[in-house]
Amino acid sequence: MAVNSVHQLTGELVDRREGINRELSRNGVRFGVYKDGEYRDRLFPYDPIPRIIESDEFDQLEAGLKQRVNALNAYLRDIYGDKRIIADNVIPGEYVYTSAGYFPQVNGVTPPGGIFAHIAGEDLVQGEDGRWWVLEDNLRIPSGASYPLFARDVERRTNPKLFRQLHVRDNRDYPRLLRKAMDFVSTDGIAVVFTPGRYNSAFFEHAYLAEKTGAVLAFPEDLEVLDNRLYLLDYAGRRHRVGVMYRRMSDEFLDPFAFNPDSVIGVPGLLSVYRSGNVAIVNAPGNGAADDKAIYYFVPRMIRYYLNEEPILNNAPTYMPMFEEDRREVIDRLGELVIKDVSEAGGYGVVFGSSLDKAHRQELAERIESEPRRFIAQEVIQFKDINVIDPVTGEETPRKCDLRAFVVTGQNTHVWYSGLTRYSSKPGEMIVNSSQGGGFKDTWILAPGAPKDSEQQDSVSAEDAASLIADSQQPHTLSLVTASKADNLYWLGRYTERAFTTLARFFPFYDRVMDTDVDAFRPFAQALDLPQDFGDFDDFIHSFLYDGQDPNSVRSAVVRAFDNAVILRPELSSRLLQHIELGVTNITDAATRSASAEDIYKQRDIEDNMLTFWGGVEDSAIDATLKASIFIGKYIERLDLYTRLHLAPEELTAPLTKLETYAHMLDGLPLPQCFAAGVGWLSEQLPARGYAQLAERLNEFRSDFEGRSVLGHSEDGMLSAMNMDARRP
Repeated sequence: MAVNSVHQLTGELVDRREGINRELSRNGVRFGVYKDGEYRDRLFPYDPIPRIIESDEFDQLEAGLKQRVNALNAYLRDIYGDKRIIADNVIPGEYVYTSAGYFPQVNGVTPPGGIFAHIAGEDLVQGEDGRWWVLEDNLRIPSGASYPLFARDVERRTNPKLFRQLHVRDNRDYPRLLRKAMDFVSTDGIAVVFTPGRYNSAFFEHAYLAEKTGAVLAFPEDLEVLDNRLYLLDYAGRRHRVGVMYRRMSDEFLDPFAFNPDSVIGVPGLLSVYRSGNVAIVNAPGNGAADDKAIYYFVPRMIRYYLNEEPILNNAPTYMPMFEEDRREVIDRLGELVIKDVSEAGGYGVVFGSSLDKAHRQELAERIESEPRRFIAQEVIQFKDINVIDPVTGEETPRKCDLRAFVVTGQNTHVWYSGLTRYSSKPGEMIVNSSQGGGFKDTWILAPGAPKDSEQQDSVSAEDAASLIADSQQPHTLSLVTASKADNLYWLGRYTERAFTTLARFFPFYDRVMDTDVDAFRPFAQALDLPQDFGDFDDFIHSFLYDGQDPNSVRSAVVRAFDNAVILRPELSSRLLQHIELGVTNITDAATRSASAEDIYKQRDIEDNMLTFWGGVEDSAIDATLKASIFIGKYIERLDLYTRLHLAPEELTAPLTKLETYAHMLDGLPLPQCFAAGVGWLSEQLPARGYAQLAERLNEFRSDFEGRSVLGHSEDGMLSAMNMDARRP
């Protein structure tokens, strides 16, 4: 390893940290947080100093992680099957059956391939003495792989030549490993990533992994159980059998028939399909029985029992209050230990006894005495500090960090050659979870020689690469677009056009106002249904450009374009989505400068963002039917805006011709109902605007579209779920 090269490249990343964070921001690399009952999308803070793990050190970690996950999978097969480990008194049955993650609903079920934990997120810390300790096993829906995966792409481009010289093991294998694991257990049908929705905290990851694996990003309303099979419903109501579901939703909400009957984000009947072996669920329901913080205590016993091996990795020294001797130890040493509530996650329910005063310590002791199964206690491990760049001072400062390693199990078990290193938000703070305000950094696993020495890289054949490329392109056609996504494509076209055209047509009015015709903005406002009772032109500018509460403002149009586009990441690609994200950033930044008249022309950056997005869509390999759906919405909106602003009939020829061209691309296909609704509404308005002849031509579209129209099943009917102004369907 060239130590100087490592320091040189790390130095370059530090120097470019602001640019890297901008790149992450423009691509929507975000993490959602609920605070004070409100959802807030925020940039997941990135630190440019990577965690570096030497090859030999990682080889030891890799062996231990494989061993641990294989034992945990054996444990899950056993406790939902023969229950030998209970019969042999290795683990008390009361611990198994009282676990909040144990679900008798899946008792007796062996999932396809015999795998329960297809993706394990193993949380480790390195002590000051260099030893690694496993803190938690996350076997339900571990998240976080997408962040270092995306960050590495940005880092690599900082200095590609130097990066190659370092022999950092390539981390781009994760989507391939994930897709191969999904394919290995698939029963027969397409692969889907099942997300609870846009406002889930890890939605970026859901959409990004769907994009990278070629799976369909599916929402609850997109899936249906029929004849004990799971189907994806496309926009025309046609069913496509699902063979494997990578679910990003807690067990309790998966199926209201089997788990929480109040769940409105699950799929009724899903568990019956799974129990029958007709769909694979990644990760399997019931895995919480193995990543319970109390069950963690018994993992070394599992390894000895199932594998007949000594554990390679260390458990943190743990005490179980359910055992009387341990309970006395915990109560006596409460001020020295860290107490964890086994029912909590994400860094919540973790209490350092040293931080409590006498009264609170007594209160906690009483809770442990009354509910011993609810808690575990651990010795405090002094993490090894790792330097991060302080975002305020720009100086290097030590922070506590953990490492979430990802283990993917399909036909074989693989440890991903990377990981999510999370660091605490404050110096000395021991809790590093992203939900607690922490950030992340990349994890570089060094290879002993050339990249070919890597097991995973050896396994990446040309056939595998070609297969993944085909997988990532094949599903994303209109034939596998759901009703809600068909609407998203259409409204994306309309909102991007609205932002572009209203800005482009605003400037001539603005120039006339500057030429002392202070009332020149009123016809423009009237045409766009904007209020005309502003006290002065500055009020109008603020409302029209920046007021996010006004559905007719430019800012609202840009934000709603993004709301529609972000759902479509797998279909559009992150590369195209970033232009819409840039538009949001630009309009937000412009709003902070709204009092500066000299910055008014900065709005043209947003026009450029829309133009770049359209050009990228047109020039991309996106399926023609998806392009047509976007551009049909775009040109319907353009005709609406041009006729509102009373442009000359000859200026309508080009958008009408474009509308005809894209409509022909969909000849013979059923069409989303929003096409017919949009054209129908517009054609009814045109005679009053003085465009009777155009109305006649649009009625030809209307007749064709209505003849092929299929109703979606969204609650909003023909209106966009993204708050499209009801006066302009």
